Amino acid sequence: MQSKAKTVGRYIASLPKERQASIQAVRRVIVKNLPQGYEETMQYGMISYVVPLRSYPTGYLGQKDVPLPYAGLASQKNYMSLYLMATYGDKAGEARFKKEYKASGKKLNMGKSCIRFKSVEDLALPVIGKAIRRMPVKKFIAAYERAREGSSRRH
Repeated sequence: MQSKAKTVGRYIASLPKERQASIQAVRRVIVKNLPQGYEETMQYGMISYVVPLRSYPTGYLGQKDVPLPYAGLASQKNYMSLYLMATYGDKAGEARFKKEYKASGKKLNMGKSCIRFKSVEDLALPVIGKAIRRMPVKKFIAAYERAREGSSRRH
């Protein structure tokens, strides 16, 4: 369910009251742990944390007008989602994240890079904060470029 909101504030205000608190709590964890150089914006109809074009002018998938997404936070029809792009395509990083999450005692409902949750109480927020903090911009760009290079060799 993509929002047409142009700002994070409007996006949050448009959510059902029962979801606003959960989205705001996760957002606080992200913002507190976000390495310097990323920016919060709206992208793909959700709250997004991106590598700005001034830092990575190549853009996402070579689209020079689309900043490289690092994380996203969205309210979907049946659940809320947290997208952690740094765990996608990094087998060791994903395994570490899943191990830390399991150790938290919380149940992880995760797709490729998407963690689905019904309320903030479902999440291991310290583990999420650590995952966000783990990847400085330059390291993320390098990992993204390695992944793109690897996928182009497979085609």
